[in-house]
Amino acid sequence: MPNPLVLIAGAGPSGLTAALFLAHSGVPVRVLERHMQPFEDPRAATLHPPTLEIFAPSGVAQDLLAEGICAPVWQFRGRAEGVVAEFDLGLLDDVTPFPFRLQCEQHKLCRILLRHLAAFPHVELIWGTEVTGVAQDGDGVTVTTHDGEHRASFLIGADGGRSVVRKSQNIAFKGFTYPERFLVVTTPEDMEAKGYALSCYVSDPVTWCALFKVPAKGPPGLWRIVFPTDPSAEETALLDFAGAQARVRALIPQPGAFDVVHTNLYAVHQRVAATFRHGRVLLAGDAAHVNNPLGGMGMNFGIHDAALAAARVAAVLDGGADDLLDRYDRQRRHVAEAFLQAMTIANKKALEEKDPTARAARLEELRATAADPAKARAHLLKTSMIEGVRAAAAIA
Repeated sequence: MPNPLVLIAGAGPSGLTAALFLAHSGVPVRVLERHMQPFEDPRAATLHPPTLEIFAPSGVAQDLLAEGICAPVWQFRGRAEGVVAEFDLGLLDDVTPFPFRLQCEQHKLCRILLRHLAAFPHVELIWGTEVTGVAQDGDGVTVTTHDGEHRASFLIGADGGRSVVRKSQNIAFKGFTYPERFLVVTTPEDMEAKGYALSCYVSDPVTWCALFKVPAKGPPGLWRIVFPTDPSAEETALLDFAGAQARVRALIPQPGAFDVVHTNLYAVHQRVAATFRHGRVLLAGDAAHVNNPLGGMGMNFGIHDAALAAARVAAVLDGGADDLLDRYDRQRRHVAEAFLQAMTIANKKALEEKDPTARAARLEELRATAADPAKARAHLLKTSMIEGVRAAAAIA
């Protein structure tokens, strides 16, 4: 394939989404990915209504629906109090054709996107190619990899939180890292039979958690439970299956041990790039922002970035004004700070609140919100990411 018009660093959800939207616009694109295939370890698995709307015209949403689990209701609970509030996304059936969360693992989305991309001869994917440097001039961008150089008019950096693309452009990545790491425990135990919604958050001043069901390799599926951990604890002890079983049993006492099939431990950050656009380089996904997973927003937000970045780059290549790329930065960076960061930080604070008075007030506020259809609707518009998409579109 001759030099493409656009290079994309990273073949995760954001990079492949950008490639698909550029492909549909007729733009020759090349994706560079340092790994040999999509990861299949536990990662993001929640798709919100606006994301499904973005994917609907291409047919990707339909493929996701065939593989995922629809979760119209999600819960907020107290470990001691039980169910505090239930929120039904059916309240939004007049504003979205997808009034639910769809639980479908990230690697399945990537494979669906790869199947769709295979239909476009002007899309090339190169696996096992690590980006090591980026240089740009007035005519284009040169990307250096360990096995050669690639040239294009524009580059979309979707190469993760440690983005080489972002670092190559000296773009600051401001924010912080939580002292505690998050532990993900995967179990086949049927939490729905125990009264838990398919997506659920459990508040506790000592050990909060979040749990949700994923389809895995087919019915009956698996449950993932996210716990905070002691910053001083040894990694091997945290990943130990016996310890993970004890954590789940403390959440739901029962005879016998919970079966655990996987554990995963990772650091958690809240950071936003100082700009999402530097000349001919745009950032999307984790390269532009990282956040804690509470609310299931990070992957979705990156997909929204990617779709808009692709549309703007295609428009500029078609003769549109260069300011379209600056508007991309204004739109996506504003909502990354005002919605993505603010909401995920608030979600964690609500789950871990230790002050008894503040915690009781928050639980009562959630009860009142769920009981009032107007307040519940407003809450759902925000937590489903619809409000953030609207806010971005309103930025000139």
